[in-house]
Amino acid sequence: MWGDIAIAFLIAFLTAFMATPHTIKLAKKIGAVDTPKDARRINKVTMPRLGGLAVLAGFFVSITYLLVTMTIEDKINLSQDGYITKLLGFVLGAGILGIVCFIDDVKGVPALIKLAAQTLAALVVMKFGIRIDNLDIPGINVNNFGTWFYPVLTICWIVGITNAMNLIDGLDGLATGISLISCLSLLIIFSLNSSPIISIVLITALGGALCGFLPYNFNPAKTFIGDTGSNFLGYCLSIISILGIAKTYTAIVIVAPLMVLALPIFDTLSSIVRRVIHGKSLKAIIKPDADHLHHKMLRKGFTQKQAVLIMYGISAIFGMFAIILMDSGIWKALSFAIIVALIVAAGYKEFFKQRLLVDFGEEHHDNTGDTAEVEVITDKIIAEAESEEVETPKIRRIK
Repeated sequence: MWGDIAIAFLIAFLTAFMATPHTIKLAKKIGAVDTPKDARRINKVTMPRLGGLAVLAGFFVSITYLLVTMTIEDKINLSQDGYITKLLGFVLGAGILGIVCFIDDVKGVPALIKLAAQTLAALVVMKFGIRIDNLDIPGINVNNFGTWFYPVLTICWIVGITNAMNLIDGLDGLATGISLISCLSLLIIFSLNSSPIISIVLITALGGALCGFLPYNFNPAKTFIGDTGSNFLGYCLSIISILGIAKTYTAIVIVAPLMVLALPIFDTLSSIVRRVIHGKSLKAIIKPDADHLHHKMLRKGFTQKQAVLIMYGISAIFGMFAIILMDSGIWKALSFAIIVALIVAAGYKEFFKQRLLVDFGEEHHDNTGDTAEVEVITDKIIAEAESEEVETPKIRRIK
């Protein structure tokens, strides 16, 4: 099995890596570019945004090759559990979503149209047999909720995760890296859970494609993944997680994918609440704003690269929590979380100080020639920020 996993990763990686320059050329040719025309956009120059096509290419080339060769070698039986039908539904749903998002990357599409496409893709997938259809929660009989519960849960899960990855795609390499960390975490969880081989192959191919694309997308980015890519990432992760837990329905297995994707899920839920409160209407949910987690981190004074790496770290911690939860149980997962929280709490102030010191020192060291003076000024800035006498954004302006 592990040889096939390595093949799945390598083919997806090479395909995406070699295809990305072609997507850059295509994006410039057809006008699929992101222009910094409002305050929400972080990029300062026009950027091509069809990188998602390279990820799609790497993913589908890899899984096509693996599924064909593994079928020939009798390593996988696609007729078992209706996997042929499920994969067909997966491809059709991806096609519907991909077409609408491609048009959005080139010309722009209203948010409601994209939401309709996401919902239609979820309905197609569910119609072809990919669904959450059993759930065992201690103390709660889910079956009493009615026949509507599982279909609604499935659609909400697919549409929700698809939107979550789309909304968090705001900095160079952010959605790509978080998705890659999620793929690695889910791969380990699937292995621990003895999940179907099909889910392991799919998650490995997606991870390989993301590795091939990330060198072009990490700060400073040469291309964006675009709505085509970010929606596809959420769509894939939501569906593969369903396939991976298909044979085990205990609450702990359901919680694991939630924890792996906790950061984009939290960002999406907080965005919904924030927009409803500020807009005083449900219509405000579809209106974009500049208050996502990554926007707030930039306003705190972090650079793009720093913000992305910190969010990578948070995603990795959530992923590790889910892995420990699956492997060792709740007590060890909670103790891990407590230790990490204590370490971060103990080191955050010094980390914040050193970050300011580096930023301040790079511009003023040549003029002052005295590192001690820079440190005194930095300590004063931190003290003012902590006492809330000076708002955090002013820290950057003092420079």
